[in-house]
Amino acid sequence: MLVNNKNLTTIWFDDDKSSVQIIDQRFLPHELKIVTLTNLEDTEYAIREMQVRGAPLIGVTAAFGMYLASIEDSSNEFMEKSGIFLKNARPTAVNLSWAINKILYEIKNIDADKRNNIILNMAKKIRKDDIETCKKIGEYGSSFIEDIYNKKKSTVNILTHCNAGWLAAVDWGTALAPIFNSKKKNIPIHVWVDETRPRNQGFNLTAWELINENIECSLIVDNVGGHLMQKGQVDVCITGTDRTSLNGDVCNKIGTYLKALAAYDNQIPFYVAAPISSIDFNITNGVKQIPIEEREPEEISIIEGIDKNNIRTKIKIVPEGSICKNYAFDVTPAKYITKLITEKGNIDPNINSISQLNID
Repeated sequence: MLVNNKNLTTIWFDDDKSSVQIIDQRFLPHELKIVTLTNLEDTEYAIREMQVRGAPLIGVTAAFGMYLASIEDSSNEFMEKSGIFLKNARPTAVNLSWAINKILYEIKNIDADKRNNIILNMAKKIRKDDIETCKKIGEYGSSFIEDIYNKKKSTVNILTHCNAGWLAAVDWGTALAPIFNSKKKNIPIHVWVDETRPRNQGFNLTAWELINENIECSLIVDNVGGHLMQKGQVDVCITGTDRTSLNGDVCNKIGTYLKALAAYDNQIPFYVAAPISSIDFNITNGVKQIPIEEREPEEISIIEGIDKNNIRTKIKIVPEGSICKNYAFDVTPAKYITKLITEKGNIDPNINSISQLNID
């Protein structure tokens, strides 16, 4: 996608330096900083500290992390330990374990001294496949936006939550891919971008992406969404997912559930862009079974930005001695979801439809 009218992706392998390059998303939107990952510890830090974030991107990063680990030691014992080390960095996003398990399975019968190039090629393929997957999601999802426009004959107002654009993947993204695709069809679009506290991925990342793509957007605080829906100012909601269960429950950034409830009450379609790699076919009840990551309380008690002198600064915003509970995700039951948008098409959020995706 575009950054200052130039194409860029979130992660790539530098063959000349034999290293992995990423955008450090903690500095966006005020600074575009490229970081080099050279070993397993760099990769774990990047995932845990959210230099990279978004389920698809986390999976791709983990794949390259397994390659970097294999350079140090490609034995079965070390590779398995490395996989566990990376999985513990972010427990909710299923793409993380999906990518690691895929690599461990493929190399189990390969001699240790022959594994490096195989893992690197797998990581590159996972990256390439993610781009193609997100492009297809954009094509399938844009059909809903086009249908709304054909009926309405005026600007389509879309509400999204958190960031599920190209910064959450390699390119295109998931929830924003249908928006980017619709823009290329010259469909007039306006996006409501909520802040997505506590890390403000909406304000910091989604808005930055949309502005770079010249897509009209308005920034709102998290609790405005329901009001806009009541007033008829939202035509459709589209979000991403970090893990979707077999029965169609969707785990996504905290606050998604409340948006889905408001959409349901106001009869507004609520779509979830779900690459198959983010579906956990082993979990049959997302509300009861999906683990919810609880992150550091400082993400709630401290807010970060740049001051009037353009200097990055942190400010404490809660009373001294406050106890902050920072749940990073919630689960939206399938009954509130209109359709899942996958790379194989738009499907109903139920066991029968989702099970078919697991059949090659």
